[in-house]
Amino acid sequence: MLESKYIQGIIAKAKQLNKTVVLPEGEDHRILEAAHYCADNQIAKLIVLGDVEAIKAEFAARGWSLNNIELVDPSKSPRLQEYTDLLYNLRKEKGLTAEEAAKLVLVPNYFGTLMIKSGHADAMVSGANHSTADTVRPALQIIKSSCKDRGVSSVFVEVCNGKPYYLADCAINMYPEPKELADIALQTAMTAVQFGDKPKVAMLSYSTYGSGKGESVDKVREAAKLAKAMLETPEFSGCGIELDGEIQADAALDMTVGNKKAPGSNVAGQANVLIFPNIDAGNIACKLLQRLGGAEAYGPMLQGLNAPVNDLSRGALVEDIIGLIAMTVLQSHK
Repeated sequence: MLESKYIQGIIAKAKQLNKTVVLPEGEDHRILEAAHYCADNQIAKLIVLGDVEAIKAEFAARGWSLNNIELVDPSKSPRLQEYTDLLYNLRKEKGLTAEEAAKLVLVPNYFGTLMIKSGHADAMVSGANHSTADTVRPALQIIKSSCKDRGVSSVFVEVCNGKPYYLADCAINMYPEPKELADIALQTAMTAVQFGDKPKVAMLSYSTYGSGKGESVDKVREAAKLAKAMLETPEFSGCGIELDGEIQADAALDMTVGNKKAPGSNVAGQANVLIFPNIDAGNIACKLLQRLGGAEAYGPMLQGLNAPVNDLSRGALVEDIIGLIAMTVLQSHK
């Protein structure tokens, strides 16, 4: 089923971690097929939310085992009141009433996120039938950022000719300020580290080392300065992250161009972490790489949460879902 050598490598790492992933969209046949594959190949333990009898019938009709898969109907769960109380206590200061919590907990994305918050699962993958907002909102409200002075961002992993590139932020932060952009850069670099890659981070712009002028160039240059300072702190100093910018995409990716435009740079021509100045540039680049460049695209994955919650494209193939589940497993490993 899986032709991607990159994802095969991710799966090999995921198998060693014994993590549990919630899939809230048990009504989707793609999700069920991916759950079967992941459980059968011991990529993860799965919790699938939905109509338990309907899912059992689907598995029986296909001759699939339910080993390593737990089926849960939120409305019939013995933990329903526990999760309702948890949600109410987490959100009552924001105006959520007990009655509203009792309704909201039945929404599969909320129920799945509460399973993570309660320690009954390690991570969640959703989005096959839900918007990014529907997937992300419960995570931001319940799991929250892992660092008080740092927000949550997103990353797409795009595999081009077998090589992974980490693109951010393409889905969450619309027009990040320099400090936010620096945080995004280092969050994305750490995702690359989690996935076994040495990050070479390019802070992208339409300018390289002052060749262009403008507010956007100034912002990216300041973000690069802040990020480089953060690399000297204990949190990041031993992680092997190299970072440069502001730099144009051709200089970041092509060695010949990089040597001309940014001589002496440790990143130019070798970048694998691409940080965009705003969501327009990032999202457009992701779609162009996938549709015109034939790249494998995984994400958006959230970064900076206390536990991973990741989003599927609503057009995702079974192979895409399996790949994202395996990547989510790696993200959940501290």
